[in-house]
Amino acid sequence: MFKSFSKTRRATLTATLGLAAALVGGSVMPTMAQDAKTVKLGFAPWSDAEFVTKLAAKLMTDKLGQKVELVQTDVAPLYQGVSRGDIDAMMMAWLPATHADYYDKVKNRVETLGTVYDGAKLGWVVPTYIPESEIASIEDLKKPDVQKKLSGTIQGIDPGAGLTRLSQQAVKDYALDDYKLQISSEAGMLTTVDRAMRGEKWFVATSWSPHWMFGKYKLRYIDDPKKSLGEAEHVDILASKDFKTENPKAAEFLSRMKVPLDDLEAAMFNAQETSYDEAVAKYIEDHPDQIKAWVGDEG
Repeated sequence: MFKSFSKTRRATLTATLGLAAALVGGSVMPTMAQDAKTVKLGFAPWSDAEFVTKLAAKLMTDKLGQKVELVQTDVAPLYQGVSRGDIDAMMMAWLPATHADYYDKVKNRVETLGTVYDGAKLGWVVPTYIPESEIASIEDLKKPDVQKKLSGTIQGIDPGAGLTRLSQQAVKDYALDDYKLQISSEAGMLTTVDRAMRGEKWFVATSWSPHWMFGKYKLRYIDDPKKSLGEAEHVDILASKDFKTENPKAAEFLSRMKVPLDDLEAAMFNAQETSYDEAVAKYIEDHPDQIKAWVGDEG
């Protein structure tokens, strides 16, 4: 039958059938609401980055009808991926110090959409059961008895992390020649911390805020008089140069997304106690006004 149709009639019938199929599948409205291109959100396996990224993905999917793909990788390839356009956006650019090396290499090939949270900081922590008279600052780690109790070890995280680079510099700045920065991963550091806390053993570990560990354990930062680990920072959302053009609604949403630090730490702890999906769902339920402001008229 199709062979006897003119090209125009065929095109008309094909379009009609396509529209009917879309209506049956209920996909017309989301297609109209969403940007055409699937958004690829990248994140490194840090608990704060994972939460805000999955929160953004959930809202973009449910409120904007936007297709989202999550890409987990390490920090260095994350920056490179955004700069090349292989990844559309990332929500974990710690600036101005922590990720300075990564950012400087790509800053002319990326665009900042906004700051997702302020007041972030890096530092070294100890359990509160260690008296401040024994360890109040990084300088105190040079005390022979303190070094012995700490086994000359500073528990670290990933080799590519900005915190690791700054911690290596701190070891030099404070002349901690007899210490070893134990490079591992966030999970490895947390395992060591958990084991030490249960036995009330002494340790010093690299850490950062926001982090759910402060909700689970009684920890305190030790002073860094030389500012080797930097000061308070902001965490920005970076996107590829073409992102705003190709995904304008998603870009506008991300530019409005700002999470208070206390809310974020509470949500991160909830994610550890339950799951990221449950914590994201609870955050959305508990913060309707905040979500409405982020989503805007599109939602």
